[in-house]
Amino acid sequence: MTQSTPTLNIAAVQAEVARHRDDIIKFMREICAIPSMESQIGPVGERIAEEMNKLGFSKTWFDSMGNIVGEIGEGPRTIVFDSHIDTVGIGDPAEWEWDPFQGKVEDGVLYARGACDEKGSTPGMVYGLAIAHRLGMLKGWKAYYFGNMEEWCDGIGPHAFVEHEGIKPDFVVIGEPTRMMVYRGHKGRVEIEVISKGKSAHAASNHLGDNAVYKVLPLIEGISKLEPELGDHEFLGHGKITVSDVKVQTPSINAVPNECRVYIDRRMTFGETAEKAIEQVRNLIPEEHRKDITVEMMHYEDPSYTGFVFPVDKYFPAWALDEAHPLVQAGQKARVLIGLEDVPSSKWNFSTNGIYWMGKANIPSIGFGPGDEETAHTVRDSVKLDDVVKAAEFYAILPSLIP
Repeated sequence: MTQSTPTLNIAAVQAEVARHRDDIIKFMREICAIPSMESQIGPVGERIAEEMNKLGFSKTWFDSMGNIVGEIGEGPRTIVFDSHIDTVGIGDPAEWEWDPFQGKVEDGVLYARGACDEKGSTPGMVYGLAIAHRLGMLKGWKAYYFGNMEEWCDGIGPHAFVEHEGIKPDFVVIGEPTRMMVYRGHKGRVEIEVISKGKSAHAASNHLGDNAVYKVLPLIEGISKLEPELGDHEFLGHGKITVSDVKVQTPSINAVPNECRVYIDRRMTFGETAEKAIEQVRNLIPEEHRKDITVEMMHYEDPSYTGFVFPVDKYFPAWALDEAHPLVQAGQKARVLIGLEDVPSSKWNFSTNGIYWMGKANIPSIGFGPGDEETAHTVRDSVKLDDVVKAAEFYAILPSLIP
């Protein structure tokens, strides 16, 4: 099949992006000002749809899960621009020196909840695609903007998009923060739940009980010392393991706990499997307590705000696209063409929707976005506004460069 070759006009793209600079920044401020915590992305999705409709997207709609989708262009090849538009909460409001949603701009940097993680890529994706289409640079492509919920279960939005909505792209660009570099992978992870059972009794007669907390203390200590034994990879790095939460079930604070749940975040590099990771934890249980303690992979089946349920295991595979892959090379070329320094591709430390796109569905994916992941989930959540605007140039020209 002969592909139609799109026009590539860098100067025209840059002129259009510059012309829309104020609109892009205004749009960015407005979507940050709309709270979208706890996967409640309906209102911010509506605002994004409004902008896509204004810019000439052929269709916009909410999918079954409640993610916002915009379609633009016509062609045999498809590409998805993925940006999660939900955020974590704000934590203690007293820790913020400014309104976390209205934010503040200081020295060209916008500080607001979601500015870095990950609303910062949305304006560039929406405007970049609209500009590319207007300039004839999407010939042969059907492109989608996919604003989804990700914070509570990586990859669930894309998973449902492909397997429930029936849209499977040829390529994906993930807008998580990359410091305006091309990223091509990250470690995977499995979320593990340990349940220790005991027997309740009054604390004054604790000899009559069986303390569920005490049974997991050797396991917790073992986890704290386990990391040196985990796998390593030259690109993705070393495996990680962390006790991330502990919950106790007890009749009162004056009673022996009858249950203790320990939650573990296990980051896996290449060569490690979920089964092996779970077995490593299971092996830390003292022999005398094994009948009372279970270790299992966690599952996610919470309904979205639309009531849609898409059950998945909380296993997120490691992934990496080869440096020589045409999509990586196209991304690297796009960076140089828009005037960014030629630097090697890299990887995220945290996890993204790439665990589904590339990790499970094997759809070639790269990351590119403004912001630095180190500010994510902090009160310094922030992004350079120049980069928010500049990213639109990258998103606009990338499809033209993919062979």
